[in-house]
Amino acid sequence: MQLHDFGFDQWFEAHAAECGMEGCGFARVTAVDRGSCLVRNASREIPAELSGRLAYDTKSPAELPCVGDWVTARLYNDGTAAIIQRVFPRRTFLRRRSPGTIGGVQMIAANIDTAFIIQSCRVDFNLARLERYLVMAADGGVEPVIVLTKADLAAPEELEHILATAQALTRAKVIALSNVTGMGFDALRQTLAPGRTCCLLGSSGVGKTTLTNRLLGREAFETKSVSGTGEGVHTTTRRQLVVLGQGAMLVDTPGMRELGMTDAVEGIDAGFGEIAALAAQCRYADCTHEHEPGCAVRAAIHAGELAEDRYAGYLKLRKESEFAALSTLGRRRKEKTFGKFMHSFKKQLKR
Repeated sequence: MQLHDFGFDQWFEAHAAECGMEGCGFARVTAVDRGSCLVRNASREIPAELSGRLAYDTKSPAELPCVGDWVTARLYNDGTAAIIQRVFPRRTFLRRRSPGTIGGVQMIAANIDTAFIIQSCRVDFNLARLERYLVMAADGGVEPVIVLTKADLAAPEELEHILATAQALTRAKVIALSNVTGMGFDALRQTLAPGRTCCLLGSSGVGKTTLTNRLLGREAFETKSVSGTGEGVHTTTRRQLVVLGQGAMLVDTPGMRELGMTDAVEGIDAGFGEIAALAAQCRYADCTHEHEPGCAVRAAIHAGELAEDRYAGYLKLRKESEFAALSTLGRRRKEKTFGKFMHSFKKQLKR
């Protein structure tokens, strides 16, 4: 296989000159687990480690290699291992606020074309969480597709209601899927074009790994049966990129309990397109849509043209995003102040 079969298209070729290094080749990160990586070049998949410079000079963990990244790598030990030297710029990305932190960012995957947002029809369907995933995709420039698994466990009228509710939320494609009956798999496979990279997003137990195995055509990853309540059981422990038979690539991810917002103002506007369109009609350009006169958003609520829960979700995510932006700015100021202190301290030592 060639690099372009793994997604190395003209966009990455244009950045090859600035990222290339003598004696190195290009590879794609297929797995990251506690600091160690697997990368895939045109020949094979091999274990890789970070160069000392990359590991210690990188300012933020979010800048270190993640699944889906293209990297410059130097092979050694007869080509059976590699050292990652540089990370290519990311064309698209999926990220969230690092769990348990205020301003930290955790990369989920990079250079993703389509995000399959997985929710179960049985117990997991949650509009607020779905809104967060849609904002995450929009923030990173990734096309979303909503996949509603375990459709066979929902009554026909219940499934119809869930589909209508999800479709009213977004213009993205919505697919009802059943691993038992095969419902929806033809529509899903139509989105899996050769050279494209897709990523599965969703809570634990919604059927991501079962879906991966079915698309691979073999039981490549461990799964467990659903519980008595219809809930799945968490099995995936790391993010991993696999190549499907038709040439598309798929990233499976562990279930995410926390989905905190990063600084994602543009993503929120894209995820709440109808509110962004109304906001353009507000009297004041900096309207917060909470108390100002002439607010087109609140007027739409009073007229019954915008649902209050949709408005509440928008405000909640926007405030989280604004808080994350302030936290990031504060951290950068502290880093800048510390950098100035160290520079001054080193100058004094030389005297």
